Amino acid sequence: MLQLLKSLKNQFSSGPALTAMAKAELDADRRGLPLSDPGPEAVIAVCTRWLCMAQDKSASRDGGVARDFSLQKGWATSYPETTGYIIPTMITLARRNGDPTLHERARRMLDWCVAIQFADGGFQGGKIDALPKVPVTFNTGQILIGLAAGAAEYVDPRYLDAMHRAAAWLRDSLDPDGCWRKHPTPFAKPGEKAYETHVAWGLFEAERVAPGHGYGEAGLRQVDWALTKQQPNGWFGSNCLTDAEHPLTHTIGYVLRGVLEAHLLSGRADLLQAAVRTGNSLVDAIGADGYLAGRLGRDFKPAVDYVCLTGSVQIAHCLFLLHRLTGEARYLEVGRKLTAFVRRTVRFDGLEDAVGGIKGSFPVDGDYGQWEYLNWAAKFCIDANLLELALVAEPAHA
Repeated sequence: MLQLLKSLKNQFSSGPALTAMAKAELDADRRGLPLSDPGPEAVIAVCTRWLCMAQDKSASRDGGVARDFSLQKGWATSYPETTGYIIPTMITLARRNGDPTLHERARRMLDWCVAIQFADGGFQGGKIDALPKVPVTFNTGQILIGLAAGAAEYVDPRYLDAMHRAAAWLRDSLDPDGCWRKHPTPFAKPGEKAYETHVAWGLFEAERVAPGHGYGEAGLRQVDWALTKQQPNGWFGSNCLTDAEHPLTHTIGYVLRGVLEAHLLSGRADLLQAAVRTGNSLVDAIGADGYLAGRLGRDFKPAVDYVCLTGSVQIAHCLFLLHRLTGEARYLEVGRKLTAFVRRTVRFDGLEDAVGGIKGSFPVDGDYGQWEYLNWAAKFCIDANLLELALVAEPAHA
């Protein structure tokens, strides 16, 4: 009912007039997806080009990556949170392609993150020009993923120091029960967030770079707390930016990835079992064509009539990891349906600023990232397609 009321409000409210670009994209989406799948390699290449363009065209011109390109507003300013976890993707691409310019881009992102870190070790929420500028748990955890990757790849003491300060701040601000409550984002609905397992992942990366500081143990305590929010069918409560009863597949992807990373760090079987519970219910929710509704209720039934493309590729990546960990073929098969669906939404010609971008929603007027191509959507799309290629190339999956 809540989603229906929101839909009616959006339908009859008088928002800004649509630009010609937005109208054209909406018309194209309503005609449906093209039948052909361009394939992982082509999409990795064009999404990489788009991420580079997002760094170059950021309205703040600071080395960070623009949050989005909007069909209504143009290029946004840089987004610290997602620039942070784009860094390891850029490093992976630089190695894979043998491209020093991609390493240079990763270093510029790292240098910018170091420059904007607060003295206490935390990082702000929102875009770089957002107010209030206060340290936020979630954003700090995402940037920590990039700092750890930079410290490992470039052996630069600045990155290692910034990593330790961010990790220590997160470790020391964790409540005794394993929940982070002290530094919430001002840009989401207040309350506990199970998807901060994705913050714990940042601590796991710091633990891998510099073991012995309690980073991993703190992250595992948070994941154990998050699992108190998991229902027997794998659904998590307290797991959305705005609507805990109908979480986005984006935040479902976050919480599931954090649980999987906790298992990869610790080897604990109970964590893998928890991930399997969620993965199995997600598999059942995905259509034969890779369609996955962008919000899901407690029974994993659709709560909206659009796809959150970010969530689809995040969940695909998690299903690929589950396949690698369990050997279950259906995780690979269904994950590939998700990535193929998202690949079919990608532009290869037309509006330059949109070529290679991944929209927030399909159709583009869905309420997640409405009218926008999101930098983190492109990042997660690249990551999922890289893992898909690796899995299909492995002898066991030939």
